[in-house]
Amino acid sequence: MAVSPFQHARYGKKLLQVEPYGVEVVSTAERHGSARSQFTLWLGSNLSIGSFALGALPIALGIPWGYTLIAIIIGNLIGGLVVGACAAMGPTYGLPQLMISRYSFGRIGNYLPALLNYLSTIGWFTVNNILGAFGLRILFPSLSYVQAAALLVIVQGLLAMYGHNLIHLYERIMAVVLAAIFLIGSVIALTHFSTLALYQPKTDSLWAMFAIMLASAFSYVGSWGPYASDYSRYLEKATSRKSILKNAFWGSFIASAWLELVGVAVSILAGTGSSNIIVSLHTVMGGFGVIAVIAVVLGGTAADALNVYSNALSAGALGIRLPRFVLTLLASLIGLILSLIGSGQFESNYENFLLVLGYWLTPWVAVLLVDFYILKRYSQAEADVRNKKAVYWPGLISFVVGFAVSIPFMSAQIYTGPIAQWLHGADLTFYVGFVVAGVVYYALCKRNKTVEF
Repeated sequence: MAVSPFQHARYGKKLLQVEPYGVEVVSTAERHGSARSQFTLWLGSNLSIGSFALGALPIALGIPWGYTLIAIIIGNLIGGLVVGACAAMGPTYGLPQLMISRYSFGRIGNYLPALLNYLSTIGWFTVNNILGAFGLRILFPSLSYVQAAALLVIVQGLLAMYGHNLIHLYERIMAVVLAAIFLIGSVIALTHFSTLALYQPKTDSLWAMFAIMLASAFSYVGSWGPYASDYSRYLEKATSRKSILKNAFWGSFIASAWLELVGVAVSILAGTGSSNIIVSLHTVMGGFGVIAVIAVVLGGTAADALNVYSNALSAGALGIRLPRFVLTLLASLIGLILSLIGSGQFESNYENFLLVLGYWLTPWVAVLLVDFYILKRYSQAEADVRNKKAVYWPGLISFVVGFAVSIPFMSAQIYTGPIAQWLHGADLTFYVGFVVAGVVYYALCKRNKTVEF
């Protein structure tokens, strides 16, 4: 069998070749890699600024340690399962996640989730770039914020432009480097155990704040779901789905839960006078502060390489027929502009961004998971027929109904629904949207014949 030049991950050749492919199906000749790559990819990308910054949220909400730990663990368990289940779809179709979504929504019907994910990827790129620029300025005070943000955009854009194989290599390196640095940082934080143990905040709405924290933890890691198959689609079709799911789950769960807990500890130790979470890290870590800040900056590049790359694939799912590298450049430019606009309001907007970002996610993922794992509608013949439909109405109707029914449960700065108000601000949107959309989709499709490979 002829060896494809893009299989350099297996054969060790042409490592820096720009990935020539976009949203088209990955052929059998191009398949390479192992399920283990999913562990290092999601570990490296979640040992990041975003995970660490989320640790400041429980302090702002006034949640005690025990409730914080439970919320972080449960939120990341659920979110990690979403990432793993979506990643396991990649080898079956050989397509990015938002192209797989066409089989459940139709070509034009899928424009709605593709557009939402396009906006989400730009949003996450902006979040990480703002925090990374803060960190870079701590390391190099002579840099202006604009220079720091632009420098990070260039690095992240180049990683995304080279594409799939270089991203996997970079994440493998970051998984080792960042895990070692954050392990040392965790030990330093634990030397202040007595101070951490004395932290006992009080809130009048404990369960509501707990629900918000749990939803935010889920939204952070679960928001990788619409990207997941982007990084597993090159695996051979026979690769064990269970193995892919486990590796993607453990990589994302371990990294995200760990860094969020480190962020909580650093926020407590820094106290209320700290200007932002990156400054807090630098201060709390003492002599290790510079290395710790280097780690969060590198973690930001690891996460944003995925954000920019998947943004270009989402644009392809929207039917934008431009080369992937052009779409990557466009996303990088938009992200830089938003980083410059939003830098002064990051802390106040982060919680709201996480919640609102995830509201569309659970009804969408419910449709995909029911389709793939319950109805098992993944034969290529059936998929091709459904993909030719402009709109596959069961999927789109289920998505819209699931989202609409969840609106009264929303609890965010821009809108709080009546049921959320009755629950003192607790946010149950994700769970309601998921269950309703999944049930409606199953009911609409259950008469259809299911076909397996």
